[in-house]
Amino acid sequence: MKLTQAVKKGGCAAKVAAQELHEILDKIDFPSPNKKLTINAATFDDAAVYKLSNKRYMIKSLDFFTPIVDTPVLFGKIAAANAVSDIYAMGGKPILALGILAYPLVSMGKEIIIEILQGAVDTLKEAGTDLAGGHTIDDDTLKFGLSVTGLVEKDGLLTNANAKPGDKLVLTKALGTGTLMAALKKGIKKEKDLTDAFESMCLLNNFHICFQPEHYAFLHAMTDVTGFGLAGHAYQMAQASHVSFSLNARRFPKLDGVEETLKKSCFTKAHRTNKEYVDEHLFIDDSVLPINQSLFFDPQTSGGLLISVNPEQVTTLVEKLKVYFPRTNVIGTVEEKKEKTLYLVN
Repeated sequence: MKLTQAVKKGGCAAKVAAQELHEILDKIDFPSPNKKLTINAATFDDAAVYKLSNKRYMIKSLDFFTPIVDTPVLFGKIAAANAVSDIYAMGGKPILALGILAYPLVSMGKEIIIEILQGAVDTLKEAGTDLAGGHTIDDDTLKFGLSVTGLVEKDGLLTNANAKPGDKLVLTKALGTGTLMAALKKGIKKEKDLTDAFESMCLLNNFHICFQPEHYAFLHAMTDVTGFGLAGHAYQMAQASHVSFSLNARRFPKLDGVEETLKKSCFTKAHRTNKEYVDEHLFIDDSVLPINQSLFFDPQTSGGLLISVNPEQVTTLVEKLKVYFPRTNVIGTVEEKKEKTLYLVN
């Protein structure tokens, strides 16, 4: 069974469009949050943060989606890496996870589910995280993901709301999973052609491997880049920080094969909805190539970290990141708030 052919859309490209999600949430009368709930959905950050004590916080997040690849064990690995990423994006370390699994009992053999779960467990083990339980239902469409709990010390907590003018913007993974996985589903690419993308999606966003605690003070804000694309997540980070971002499209790292699949119009619905989400807040210089514009809106699954870094330390920090994230690159600058929130330039 080819898992990608059993679903209409896969991975983070299947997320509800950001603009539509905003419209839904705006109509809900939420009660005032508990005072210990330090971060909720107000700034569209990566996870919720709950104060346990004056020195320690708990981080909670949840991610699940339909298959993005055909190989079950690979689907499990990618889903797990994607789910724990939100904990890393807040500066934390994941400690336990609960599985969320929906699958068609009649048409899908147990061996497929076993492989998916084994892939997830293997990745969670690498992250030092226990799969502590979960919930399953009989459903027509396969879906898998995890609810993840993490911990972070107060001094290590990072949000998407503290980018400072003058900071450099650093991206730790190459872009293009959306178009490449669309090409896989259309039969234009085969799994053997996509090793670079799979390795990137399975790579944990565990930036702690790169830094000592004293380096964290130079990291001002952080988010992970997933279904809303670099455009959507950069916009949310800039909005939450009350600044503008200038992003250099020529410096975007690209996964192998991306230019080919974009030229062949291997797009998802999210390419369009991500563009619509930021359109009125975005200026694009005429010199930016159409391919790089499309890459800007490409929905990422288990994408990299977008980090706002003290400019005086950016060279040192990038060198440290490249040991674990070899495609790390400086892709832009944080500026004082301007007319537009995002500026895409060459």
